[in-house]
Amino acid sequence: MLKSDATPARKTASAPDGNPVPKDNKRTLVVAGFLRQIEPAGPGAEPEIVEGAVIDQTPSQDTTPAPEAAQSNAAARPAGEIELKLLVDADRMAHFNAAPIIAAHARNKGTRKHLKSVYYDTPERTLRDNGLSLRVRQSGARFVQTVKTDAADDPLRRGEWEASVRSLAPDLALAMPFVPEKLRSDLEAQPLEAVFTADIHRHARIVDLPSGTVEVAFDQGELTAGERSMPVSEIELELKGGSASTIYEVALRLAEHGAVKPSIRTKSARGFDLAAGNPPSARRPRKLRLAPSVTLDEAFATILRSCFFHLLQSLPAAEDGRNPEGVHQLRVSLRRLRSALDLMRSVGALSNLDALRSEAKWLAQDLSAARDWDVFQLETLPTIAKACPSVAGFDALGRAAAKRQSDAYRKAHRALADRRCAVFLISLGNWIETRGWRSDVAAEDLGRLAEPAVSFAQRILSEQYAKVLKRGRRFKQLTAEELHRLRLATKRLRYLGEFLLPLYEDSKSVRKFSRKLAGLQEELGAFNDMAVTASLLDGLGAEPDSAIAAAAIAGWQARASVGVQPSLQGTWRDFTAARVPWSQAWQD
Repeated sequence: MLKSDATPARKTASAPDGNPVPKDNKRTLVVAGFLRQIEPAGPGAEPEIVEGAVIDQTPSQDTTPAPEAAQSNAAARPAGEIELKLLVDADRMAHFNAAPIIAAHARNKGTRKHLKSVYYDTPERTLRDNGLSLRVRQSGARFVQTVKTDAADDPLRRGEWEASVRSLAPDLALAMPFVPEKLRSDLEAQPLEAVFTADIHRHARIVDLPSGTVEVAFDQGELTAGERSMPVSEIELELKGGSASTIYEVALRLAEHGAVKPSIRTKSARGFDLAAGNPPSARRPRKLRLAPSVTLDEAFATILRSCFFHLLQSLPAAEDGRNPEGVHQLRVSLRRLRSALDLMRSVGALSNLDALRSEAKWLAQDLSAARDWDVFQLETLPTIAKACPSVAGFDALGRAAAKRQSDAYRKAHRALADRRCAVFLISLGNWIETRGWRSDVAAEDLGRLAEPAVSFAQRILSEQYAKVLKRGRRFKQLTAEELHRLRLATKRLRYLGEFLLPLYEDSKSVRKFSRKLAGLQEELGAFNDMAVTASLLDGLGAEPDSAIAAAAIAGWQARASVGVQPSLQGTWRDFTAARVPWSQAWQD
């Protein structure tokens, strides 16, 4: 948590308009005395309830802040923003603006603004690397500086701090109270620089529905970083009051009106990648945090939000296609989601669960070929070609595989662009936000959601662990098909472990078991990859120029599969010897 210590001395950065920040730029605080839940002050920080959220910081040239006002300035906290973006074709923007949901529920014709923003960071990208962004936006004669934090496993929510400034030049002193203390010395030692600009024409309309109020901003414009630029065409839905499910309600109605792509990727993320010339990043899911006392209902909500956040976070890289990790992480996110939905079946029959799981399975299947060809092209083929320099035909085999890879990516991109995908994502988000499983579960099972999650976890983990041990009996004699079934059971246990082991806190026993389980799944996965390679080679070796190379790969992997067995057996022994952290003996 940030301390309310004295505000550090300000460093002045040059703004694109050349306007300096006045040295006597003094401010008073306008504070509202009410309770609000706000977002974490920095990565890893906990949300908190505070009184007196900062609404604005207004320049004053003829008053000096009283000591208590200065102290409040340093301790100021933000109200978090809750928003979702819908990416749309630029030539369809007016069409969405006239959609029935807007026409029927907008208060008026809205406001139009020309927003010019400059995003700043150090040359080392200190803010960016720590999940923070610093922006100064000009709207008419007003300049507003904003600090934002990355979302913490929640698709809609981000921390946000705003303050009025004199020009497009940032005032680092105003941002410092909201920067983790460990980063402040780095920021003071490095000058800020303008990284990219955003020039956006916004038409904002307020939409009132029974469930809440949403600002619908139709944004069109451009991001510019040096000689590079990229267009912006999106509808930004920001909650102004009521339930966050209102955002999904509006998004679903807009999706009925035309093609949209749900997105949580910010203009900041796009701009920094543009400046660096990088494709969108694809990250692994963050480790879950669950208190041992949490109810099953709250545990389900946390697990599903994490899966959904990972899914939305992986989409841009998968759609972009330049980073193969994008498709991989998107497939992982869909497998995690399906495992989480399967987990919820243990409570009782859920009417909407099967439909969501079916949609997740459809999307994953349309991505699988792209991932298989990525592994073949980037790992299998070059590794064996390098080890067999005298064998001819690897280049021809690579060209044939590249064509299959391109076909697979086209199939994946068609699925991601399909309206079915958008509706699935928005419907899933709405189900999670409203905790739709509460209304789906039978009345006689509803009370189980209020029970401690740790009791549920012990039963589920014990059952799946027993299934893994059963699949692995007489391990040395297992056939390839039996090893495949063991791999699936192990994968399910690993996902259940990721979801439920945080309830047992970060103990040595949990870490050791998780490590052994991960090692077993990875070795079984490598064994399975060989079978996948064999299926990919069917047809690729038909051409005379590539037949020899295809045979070499098949022979190499057949020999490797024999060598894998002793290592795999040792990994299995290590796993079965590891103590299970949810056992009653361990808890006592």
